[in-house]
Amino acid sequence: MEDKILEIVNNSGKALTVDEIYHALNLDGVDSLKELMKTLNEMEDNLTIYRTKKDNYMPFNNSNLKIGKLIGNRKGFGFVNVEGEKDDIFIPPTDMNGAIHGDKVVVEITSRKGEETEGRILRIVERNFDTLVGEFVVKDNVRTVILDNDKIKINILIDKDKTMGSVDGTKVVVKVTNKLKGNDYRGEVVKVLGHKNDPGVDILSVMAKYNFDSGFSDEVMADAMSKPEEVLESDLKGRTDLRDEVIFTIDGDDTKDIDDAISIEKLADGGFKLGVHIADVSYYVTEESPLDINAFTRGTSVYLADRVEPMYPHKLSNGICSLNPNVDRLAISCVMEIDTKGNVTKPEIFESVIRSRKQMTYKNVNKILEENIVPEGYEEFADKLRLMKECADLLRKNKIARGYIDFDLDEVKLIIDENAKVVDITKRERGVGEKLIEDFMIAANEAVATTIFFMELPFLYRIHGVPSEEKIQSFLKFIGVLGYKVEGKVKNITPLAMQAILEQLKDKKEFHMLSNVLLRSMQKAVYDKNNIGHFGLGSKCYTHFTSPIRRYPDTTVHRLLRKYLFEHKMDHETIEYWDNKLIVIGEQSSERERAAADCEREVDDMKIAEYMEEHIGEEYDGVVNTVTNFGMFIELPNLIEGLVKIDSLKDDKYVYNEEMFSLVGMKHKHIYRLGDPVHVKCVGASKLNKTVDFEICVKEENEIK
Repeated sequence: MEDKILEIVNNSGKALTVDEIYHALNLDGVDSLKELMKTLNEMEDNLTIYRTKKDNYMPFNNSNLKIGKLIGNRKGFGFVNVEGEKDDIFIPPTDMNGAIHGDKVVVEITSRKGEETEGRILRIVERNFDTLVGEFVVKDNVRTVILDNDKIKINILIDKDKTMGSVDGTKVVVKVTNKLKGNDYRGEVVKVLGHKNDPGVDILSVMAKYNFDSGFSDEVMADAMSKPEEVLESDLKGRTDLRDEVIFTIDGDDTKDIDDAISIEKLADGGFKLGVHIADVSYYVTEESPLDINAFTRGTSVYLADRVEPMYPHKLSNGICSLNPNVDRLAISCVMEIDTKGNVTKPEIFESVIRSRKQMTYKNVNKILEENIVPEGYEEFADKLRLMKECADLLRKNKIARGYIDFDLDEVKLIIDENAKVVDITKRERGVGEKLIEDFMIAANEAVATTIFFMELPFLYRIHGVPSEEKIQSFLKFIGVLGYKVEGKVKNITPLAMQAILEQLKDKKEFHMLSNVLLRSMQKAVYDKNNIGHFGLGSKCYTHFTSPIRRYPDTTVHRLLRKYLFEHKMDHETIEYWDNKLIVIGEQSSERERAAADCEREVDDMKIAEYMEEHIGEEYDGVVNTVTNFGMFIELPNLIEGLVKIDSLKDDKYVYNEEMFSLVGMKHKHIYRLGDPVHVKCVGASKLNKTVDFEICVKEENEIK
């Protein structure tokens, strides 16, 4: 009956009543009507059809009806993110229809103006607050949880026997059990994180908000503890023995989970033989095991201010799976030839056993490659590193020629003490060594993706779509207002065209801000089984193969390589199984990647605000980073960002000029725009709200910080 109903409503061209559908089906009698109503209700629940306020039925795939996730705003409005849509749908406060941040909703598009889409929420499909994070508060013998996420406007009451021993000020994870009335809900504490003033509990609270657990279950730990401490003789069967080759790793000073190792040889024709050797995590983490299920749920490791919360327990991530020096380790190797033009040829992908000769650091490698200073213990590897730089230069030149876009964005680095307090904030350095590893990993990722793509087998790709014409046009308008004109056609957006735009802006004082704005105008990279290429890298075929300790997609890619290349399982059943499973893995991995990025950003904002709470009253030089109708954000040289509220500008009454992207004084006509140098005083900071407030002030040379 469902198929017939769908055919009728699809062909009708209008919303149909129950009576019209009943007669179109040639039904007769009360029983038939009951069956019809039951089927219509099921189809409505499954979002196959939509029931209007007048109880008429229409196909759900109507172009104005979409399903998505609501991103709330503390001011009452929101945006609905719809999978596959380039832009989010704006929802005014009057059209939220009781939906709150995180809800899965049905939204009706009410207007489209250029790239701006507006809608109204018709129905809440699924509430997304099974567990929430907040502070346990007791007042007048009433126990409540005040949520950390102020976008979720609900009150949660806790019964006395559901507190897990929480006291006033305890940070907790709470489960909503049932709705009471209005915005009141009943809940129960399911996890105690610690008192809000205890060191590190602030970070645990943000992690819990994004569903990242600290630690592992007994079942997962038991699975981890069952793995060997060292490589066994039985593990070597069928593997290529590379233990005599000069292979080493390059990572940050504090890195303990080492995914990748590298090797190099100079070829007679002037090219190179480059080896990228990646930890064989999937050999130890079997499919559907407790370790695997847990890793799928997490999706990724999370790198926070003072800690790494790994995807796998330390027994694996720092132990048997980590490519530590001077011990045997299992790997999957991708060995490629790089010709004198930087083309990757003859990739070989195979199971191997390696023994890293040294755990190098970026700092020491950069001394060799940037300053020609060889640190102690690096003498025997210096020539290999110089060969690697030659090879990386060829690869980078080739990438740039095809359209690789290097936004070269600065990243903030928090210096944390043993009490989880920020003692300094600097820019994260990105030298020759960091770029070299990036170039080698990109080459290996492409080689692996291309190999499987041409075999026409199900695979997990890292894809990045073409940005919308409207957004690039908006960006060009934006920089035009700043007085800059760039050559380039918006109609045919290619990586090379985007690269050319950036290149023309390289010498502008606002380049750092402009590249950020341009980056935000592009789509987000995601994981998908359908290959559309990677726009930002200028790559026709890309995957993530090189970080299986910290990313679940990479573990999946290793599993597929084992099935196809090592076990030669390419039968119909295997292909069908992975063709279906990769849909779920791609969606989950993309969602968890976004959650990790949001979690890391929120922790940084919180710790920066906490740091600035101790620097209120101090003055700084900065530049205007963003201009809005409520003020402007100022960026300091160490990337700390704070808001100058528009009503704090006392020398004039300022208004936001949308056309000029600037604040303009009505009387004196003074203008604040992107990139303008300013001198500011820190007048407020809130760790709770994760905000920093500045005010413009007169510069006194002897007071500059």
